[in-house]
Amino acid sequence: MPASRADSTRPRFGITLGALAVAIAFASPGAYVVWRATTLGADLGELFGEALGPLWRTVQLGAAVSVGTALIGCTLAWLLVRTDIPLRGLWRVLAPLPLVFPSFVGAAAFIAGLAPDGVLRNALELVGYHAPRRFRGFGPSVLVLTLFTYPYVYLPVAARLSSLPPSFEESARLLGDGPRRYIFRVLLPSLRGSILAGMLIVFLYSLSEFGATQLLGYDTLTRVIYATRLVDRAQSFAAAALLLALAITAVLIERRVRGAGATGVGVATRRSAPVALGRAKVLALGVVLLVFSLALVVPLASLTQWTWRGAGAGDDRLGALSDNVAKVGEPAFTTAWLGVAAGILAVIAVFPAAVFCARYRSRLQSTVSIAVLSGFAVPGLVIALSLAFWTLNVPFADRFYQTVPLLITAYVVHFGSQAMRATEIALASVPVRVRESANLLGASAWRRARTVELPLMRPGLVAGGGLVLLSTVKELPATLLLAPIGLETLTTRVWGNFEDGFLAESSTAAIVLVVVSALLTWLVVLRRADHLA
Repeated sequence: MPASRADSTRPRFGITLGALAVAIAFASPGAYVVWRATTLGADLGELFGEALGPLWRTVQLGAAVSVGTALIGCTLAWLLVRTDIPLRGLWRVLAPLPLVFPSFVGAAAFIAGLAPDGVLRNALELVGYHAPRRFRGFGPSVLVLTLFTYPYVYLPVAARLSSLPPSFEESARLLGDGPRRYIFRVLLPSLRGSILAGMLIVFLYSLSEFGATQLLGYDTLTRVIYATRLVDRAQSFAAAALLLALAITAVLIERRVRGAGATGVGVATRRSAPVALGRAKVLALGVVLLVFSLALVVPLASLTQWTWRGAGAGDDRLGALSDNVAKVGEPAFTTAWLGVAAGILAVIAVFPAAVFCARYRSRLQSTVSIAVLSGFAVPGLVIALSLAFWTLNVPFADRFYQTVPLLITAYVVHFGSQAMRATEIALASVPVRVRESANLLGASAWRRARTVELPLMRPGLVAGGGLVLLSTVKELPATLLLAPIGLETLTTRVWGNFEDGFLAESSTAAIVLVVVSALLTWLVVLRRADHLA
């Protein structure tokens, strides 16, 4: 009996009802986009002519970034979870951190680093390479987005690697399988669900990306939405509907490639012995250092350079830096608790839908899954507009406009899909025989969940909540529109200072954002999973 087999019986009415309620809630922003696109009367011929080029560039960008993040995320996950690479604990703390950089901040940091007298340009010239002055176009966009989104693949793959039974590798060795045969026959099929889940999130992220691509001069479909949002709303919503259709297509392809019941193959009951790298240890360490240098050292060095230059010269420079850091204390605390709340509530919100999709067979599974994932494909600004519209037009709901509950709802709807697939994988990783044994022993549903299922699912659930947390702390457009007056996060502080031309203050807030996210990542994601390393 396969460990990940979906139940052959139909789901109970309550489970189906809960899954449908979750699907309706997550699909409401997409429904709003379609409704506005059809009622505003866009010229479809004009839209096609306007959006054909940006649509193709959007697909190219999403595909390239997805493949790049899969390569980097899987490589790092295997090196940091399964090998004896030096300083493995340190690298595991650093690995998820690039995700905390707002994409526009990361792109701006690279542009500044490659500017005359920039830290990256100076470093490259020391080794005899003269970087081009223009850092724009497809290649730079792929590089920047890949560096700052590979944790979407790394986190679920690392969690899955941690839970794989050592008996898989031992059985393969007894059967005479070499390393290459083991990887393609056992390891990759076991990780397929996690890899595809991460790649799908990356692809959907790339679809709705705006800030970094605009700074890097790569024209995608989000530019059409942004450029026409005020002058031609019909065109803007029609382009958003086209983006939504592209996202739904991606979800359908991912589900078809992943296949039914391929999300889990068992869990570990003991630790696997680390793989000895031997002479390859230097090469592996070089790969890790290269990734972290580009994804962390370069942007942090550029931000630090901005901060130091902006603080001025003389004896007051350190005092100016201290004042800038003190000003972001309250936004840092707000960012932290909003991120934790969104991560916890997102896992709770998607859990009924994840149970429905992971453990039962139903024709509604694809509908529920697509509805949840559609929230991530819709740009954050559109989700905020949708929630604002429903709040202001539903009786007695206007009291929630520009409140913390509505803001957290926007976070959950927009980023909940990141917890959905991780939760599905966590549910499927609980062997059917374990659940059946607990039932035969007379354990109640609550006791079985508390003592058997939740401990086995914890790495996947924490990874899903961690992804939502890390995305929430860098979210900008929904926060600008829905946050209560007076509530400020680190991203709104970075954006406001950047728009006002205060680069030193902006870079200081960005550095604090990285520090806060690093602490949250260790406390919420890594510290709780260290026993699986």
